[in-house]
Amino acid sequence: MQKTSATLLIIDDDDVVRASIAAYLEDSGFSVLQASNGSQGLQVFETEKPDLVVCDLRMPQVGGLELIRRISSLGTETPVIVVSGAGVMNDAVEALRLGAADYLIKPIEDLAVLEHSVRRALDRANLRLENQRYRDKLETANRELEASLHLLQEDQNAGRQVQMNMLPINPWKVDGFEFAHKIIPSLYLSGDFVDYFRVDERRVAFYLADVSGHGASSAFVTVLLKFMTTRLLFESKRGGTLPEFKPSEVLGHINRGLINTKLGKHVTMLGGVIDEETNELTYSIGGHLPLPILYSNGEAEYLKGRGLPVGLFDEATYQDHVMTLPGSFSLTLLSDGILDLLSGDTLKEKEAMLPELVCKAGGSLDGLRQVFGLATLGEMPDDIALLVLSRNLQ
Repeated sequence: MQKTSATLLIIDDDDVVRASIAAYLEDSGFSVLQASNGSQGLQVFETEKPDLVVCDLRMPQVGGLELIRRISSLGTETPVIVVSGAGVMNDAVEALRLGAADYLIKPIEDLAVLEHSVRRALDRANLRLENQRYRDKLETANRELEASLHLLQEDQNAGRQVQMNMLPINPWKVDGFEFAHKIIPSLYLSGDFVDYFRVDERRVAFYLADVSGHGASSAFVTVLLKFMTTRLLFESKRGGTLPEFKPSEVLGHINRGLINTKLGKHVTMLGGVIDEETNELTYSIGGHLPLPILYSNGEAEYLKGRGLPVGLFDEATYQDHVMTLPGSFSLTLLSDGILDLLSGDTLKEKEAMLPELVCKAGGSLDGLRQVFGLATLGEMPDDIALLVLSRNLQ
């Protein structure tokens, strides 16, 4: 005997038939309730809420068809199996149309047929119930997802505002130099970052950083970069005698800081310091490509230099390069996302194009915007950052 926790309601005005069906189904493991007419059956149904109803079609007071209608009107999907000796096809069709799970003709010579019908109807009802539960869970999950997306959007808006507030004045003019930048995130938040600031009365520093990956996790590292450079500058000033604030030492400081955070993120960087008294630029490369492009007298060329990415290797050291700045020039720093805009087949071909494009742009940020078509960009696979510093640019 197959055990079951299902409760059945048998409604039939024939006491013998009702009792025999009830006894058989009880022996089959069901809990069985009985009613001798449709009216009593409805009362029992509303009180006990059985899992399935077996009813005769022709009964006094409330017949089987009316019973199905009333059960349906209660908003329940309880299956109803009609057992009738009427044998009228129209009644069978109407019962099924109203939602009867099955229609069996009396006399039922083998009650195993009824048991099979009951179990099949219960299985279908359970399946519908599971589907409904699944739909309810899905709707709940969708509502939670929408709420989470709304919250995430709010968080992104807040993150976006934080990033915008961290960026320097654009453009920034200081003692004949002009700094200007453009950042285009591939997602709502950017993993590219630029900054420039005065170190002391004679020196100005700048850098461009490209955090590995993009989106929120990479944007978080740009906040760390701002914090580390600002703190380093503050600590150096608080020491009384101001250190040289060399670009190589700044990259080394950030390298150690990122490794210690254990965020699994690294950065490629270009950093420089301009000494206004000596007219010299000291710069350092932290695994970044493309290299800075110097534009002067209508010609453009890459600056020399190389170095390891920042935040990957404990033993990484960085080298300072020193050069005298021309009277009139611009220096363009680009993140590697700009290479996605170029048509060359290889990285070497694309990098060879960049100095030509800087010349075509006249070395200015506005010119680069036009040359690269930055105003009409669609969806990009990577963030793009441009930083241009210039002096006496014609």
